[in-house]
Amino acid sequence: MDFWAVFAEMAPYLLFGFFVAGLLSMLISRRTVERHLGGPGVRPLFKAAIFGIPLPLCSCGVIPVSMSLHKHGASRGATISFLLSTPQTGVDSILVTYSLLGPVFAIFRPLAALVTGLVGGVLVNLFGPGDPAPASAAEHQNGDKVIPHREKFRNGMKYAFVTLPRDIGKPLLLGLVIAAIISALVPDDFFAAYLGGGLPAMLVMMAVGIPIYVCASASVPVAAALILKGLSPGAALVFLVTGPATNAAGFATIWNTLGRRTALLYLLAVAGCALASGLLLDAIIRSTHIHDAMSHAHAVLPPLVEYASAFVLLVLLGYGYLTKQRK
Repeated sequence: MDFWAVFAEMAPYLLFGFFVAGLLSMLISRRTVERHLGGPGVRPLFKAAIFGIPLPLCSCGVIPVSMSLHKHGASRGATISFLLSTPQTGVDSILVTYSLLGPVFAIFRPLAALVTGLVGGVLVNLFGPGDPAPASAAEHQNGDKVIPHREKFRNGMKYAFVTLPRDIGKPLLLGLVIAAIISALVPDDFFAAYLGGGLPAMLVMMAVGIPIYVCASASVPVAAALILKGLSPGAALVFLVTGPATNAAGFATIWNTLGRRTALLYLLAVAGCALASGLLLDAIIRSTHIHDAMSHAHAVLPPLVEYASAFVLLVLLGYGYLTKQRK
């Protein structure tokens, strides 16, 4: 797996994902999201998971957003549902997943995020602590203002092509470097020989993925390199679920703000759903013989488009890095 070839292959999809993320930031206001996530039952949990899936927020970036949702009336269950589904995927990472891992992974990954969010929210509703009283109507109205369409579009595109590249640039490049190192140094079929398939390999990937910080897009090239070296697709999916969904800092924040019981239920939901998703994916692959459909889609776009997109993406990442250092 050549670093530049993979970077160029994922660049057009990532740029398009940035653009869609900018449109989402324009069209979906925070107040609209908050209005739908309060109250008992499964409906707020489902809404929270659906709201979260397309949003390109990492496992650290999602923490302040989810805490704001909880403060403005979202239930603990809906907050955990949002916390679990959002960092696992996003419009940018779904497109990158399609480009490097193929359509099966691109479909299966957001479905796993949805199920994880629902399971975590249900567990917290059933076994977690009760919710505090909702915020008053006056608190909900504070700070509301009408933004002109032109300014809204400008803010959305700034979020898409300045803020997002700045936030994910470093972990994305680090993920590509790790993928290139794995491809260059790890022998073919290394994981198949030493870890085997099934549950043991998945438990190892879960132990690696839960404590580390990796964004949804950056985890994809790493997973692709691991699969090329013999890791089963199901075990790679476990890494794609646990790596973006959890990290030590985020878990500590949930422990301190939502309580110990909620944090443990959150961790249980991630671990259980990751393993179940991995086992199900491997079973589907064995029974339907669709392994070939999991190869990446590099032949879809002309090389000129890929390399031009890679150049634009490098400029955006470089600009984002410089503005981050300046701040």
